[in-house]
Amino acid sequence: MEFNILQFLDVLFLQMDMFGMREGPLGSADPMIKGIIPSCFAMIGIALLLNLFNSGIRKKMVDQIKFTRITKEVRAWQKERMAAFRSKDNEKIASLNKKSSYMNKMNMEMMQMNMRPLMITIIPLLLIFYFVLPTLFSYTVAISPVHMNIIPGEWFELTCSAAKVEEGKYCSQENELYLWAWYFLASVGLSGIIMRITKTQMNLG
Repeated sequence: MEFNILQFLDVLFLQMDMFGMREGPLGSADPMIKGIIPSCFAMIGIALLLNLFNSGIRKKMVDQIKFTRITKEVRAWQKERMAAFRSKDNEKIASLNKKSSYMNKMNMEMMQMNMRPLMITIIPLLLIFYFVLPTLFSYTVAISPVHMNIIPGEWFELTCSAAKVEEGKYCSQENELYLWAWYFLASVGLSGIIMRITKTQMNLG
């Protein structure tokens, strides 16, 4: 299998053809897993495993006690500062502003703590998206009962539009759910639950 770095980078954009070289759908003509129900359980299983993997990496790399302490401290300061602005308490605002540089430093530390595990997990996720999921599933793996393209434009379509059906490249019926969208929805639904269970939340809000 010939490897092209531009094609690998193109998977970052999924439905977008930014490099002008996608000739067919991101999927298999003869997927290993066929049918809506098997696809449903398989994609939920994959999303569950990947979220557990992410949580495991995060648990190992992030000091959750320190992260929780910093988060609470920063949010308490932000809340107190907002209240001072609303009440126009200039003395309180001036007092809180003296802590701005320290709080900015704490915010930066929080961002770094969140980014470290992400840098470890992003490459495996991209490899799975590029090599594994298209082989297991066809380009569209389900049919949504409703239109799900809430954001205007074509760069974040969850379901097939009428225009895509007319093109005949990616789907044959309107509201068919894209492969990546199925994973996205399953992952979003599971990530919060898994993070709460494993106590690896990225924030406490």
